[in-house]
Amino acid sequence: MPSSPQSPQPLYSDLLAHLTRTSVLGPGEAARVVAEVLAYFSETTAEFVQRRHGELQSRGLTNDQIFQRIAEELPARRVVAPELSARQLRRIVYG
Repeated sequence: MPSSPQSPQPLYSDLLAHLTRTSVLGPGEAARVVAEVLAYFSETTAEFVQRRHGELQSRGLTNDQIFQRIAEELPARRVVAPELSARQLRRIVYG
């Protein structure tokens, strides 16, 4: 994932207006939330796998548990990733 999300494009001005109108978010906060969501969903499959591996590893899960969970999570991503085997997931993480 990018280290710092960019400001949302003017294309999302209607979304920003909607968020500020229907929530307690101010314009700057709404822009930051939209930028974070866009950055989250713009992750490539490899970036997602690497990030989730690190998160789950820090929780003490084993690689077998981690790769099983990631394989279950991938189809729920915004843009559905191709089905990847545990070996393919390992190759993304370890090269």
